[in-house]
Amino acid sequence: MIELLTANTPNGKKISIMLEEIKFEYKVTKINILKGEQFDSKFRAISPFSKIPVIIDHDNKTSIFESGAILMYLGEKSGKFYPEKNKGLIIQWLMGQMAYVGPMLGQHHQFHHYNPGKSNWGEERYLKIAKTIYKDLDERLEKSKFLAGDYSIADIATFPWIARHEWHDVGLKNFKNLTRWYEDISSRNAVIKGFDLLNRDEKIPKP
Repeated sequence: MIELLTANTPNGKKISIMLEEIKFEYKVTKINILKGEQFDSKFRAISPFSKIPVIIDHDNKTSIFESGAILMYLGEKSGKFYPEKNKGLIIQWLMGQMAYVGPMLGQHHQFHHYNPGKSNWGEERYLKIAKTIYKDLDERLEKSKFLAGDYSIADIATFPWIARHEWHDVGLKNFKNLTRWYEDISSRNAVIKGFDLLNRDEKIPKP
């Protein structure tokens, strides 16, 4: 059984979506990051950077931190969405999400959504980057139905960040290929269920 220690964030949703996709038994342990529970010594013992999500695989007493590493672990354990034949391409798009898409949109959230008016430089910089990310993904998805060919952990990693498109003020519908990809993934039953990480009847935003 997998224990998912997490919060209701894009990185947290990646893992609940993956667990629903592969149909593994799991339980959610909520880490209240607003109250600083991620800094508790017991949590830091399995997450040295005090970040969610983390999983504990109770079948073999293994803990994994970092959402990309967790997706790779679950892909290998389940044999799904991380095939050997396409692993190199999947890793590239997964690392692109981990190193660029997530961090840059996260900064955009900080300046544009949480702290508007505090830094014109920050708001302008990260809005420009957000637009570039949407354009880059749209261009890729003009050539491929999913980011790395077939539906994979690269898509599962990227989707929850684009699901916050209402925060980005970029206009998802301006990017037809990205919108098509978003709607395809939004319709998957496992994604719908996994997106509602904390069972609050949370719906995936429409494009």
